[in-house]
Amino acid sequence: MMNYRAADPPATATPALRAEGLTVVRGSRPVLRGLDFTVPRGRITGLLGPSGCGKSTLLRAIVGTQAKVSGTLDVLGHPAGHAGLRTRVGYVTQAPSVYDDLTVRQNLDYFAAVLQPGRAAAEQRRADVTRAIADVDLASHADALAGALSGGQRSRVSLAVALLGTPELLVLDEPTVGLDPVLRRDLWNLFHDIAATRGATLLISSHVMDEAERCDHLLLMREGEILADDTPEALRSRTGAQTVEGAFLHLVDEAAAAGRDKETAR
Repeated sequence: MMNYRAADPPATATPALRAEGLTVVRGSRPVLRGLDFTVPRGRITGLLGPSGCGKSTLLRAIVGTQAKVSGTLDVLGHPAGHAGLRTRVGYVTQAPSVYDDLTVRQNLDYFAAVLQPGRAAAEQRRADVTRAIADVDLASHADALAGALSGGQRSRVSLAVALLGTPELLVLDEPTVGLDPVLRRDLWNLFHDIAATRGATLLISSHVMDEAERCDHLLLMREGEILADDTPEALRSRTGAQTVEGAFLHLVDEAAAAGRDKETAR
C-alpha cells in the first residue's frame, strides 16, 4: 500500500473541527456526553469505536442534520450547519444515497446541478462529474444504472457525489464497511491522495480497529464519550500497546477502573 502524507499545517491554523461540551440527547438519554476535541486540517482523522457508541450521531451533528445538539461545534470556522458550509463539506452516509433509476453519470449530473446551478456553470459541472467518476474508478460503469451496480460500486457513487466541487472537509460514515480487501485498500489510497494533494480534511468513522493504523489522527469513542484524541503513535506510546486496538482496550479498561473507583469512594 502506498502511504501519502500531507505537509504539516501551520501551527496557528484553525482546526477543521472544534467541539467543546458537545452534547446530544435522544429522548431522556444522552447519546453524546459533553465531548471536547479538535480535528486538524489537511489530515485523515479516524473516528473509531464499536457500533452504537454515537459515531453516526456525531457525524450528523457535524454536518448540521442532528437535532437536540448543545455545546459548541465549529466546522471550518463556522457553527455546524451554517449555510456557508454547503459547498465546503462533503458527506457520505452509511447507506448509499443515490437514485437507482439513474445512471452513475446522471446521478452526478443531478447533484452537480444542485451544487452549482445555472447555465454558466455547465462546463465546470461536466469537468467535476468526469473527475469524480474517475476518482472512484467507475469510468467503465458511468452509463450503468445505479440500481444494477454491486453494493460496493453504489457506495463509490455516493463517494463520488461527495467529491463534487472538491470539498474542504469530507465526512465519511463507515465508507469501507462490507467491501472486499482490494477495494478497501484502493479507497484508503484515494483518501490519502485527497488529503495529500488537495489539502482536504477527512473524518472517517469505522468500527474496524485495523483501519485506525491508516489514519494520521484518531478520536477513540465509547458509550458517547471520547476516550482519546491523539495520533496512533502517541496512543501506542502512552499505553504501551503495540497496536491501536490494544491501546483502545487499555483505555477502556482504564476508564472502567476509574468508574469503579468513583463508585467505591461514594
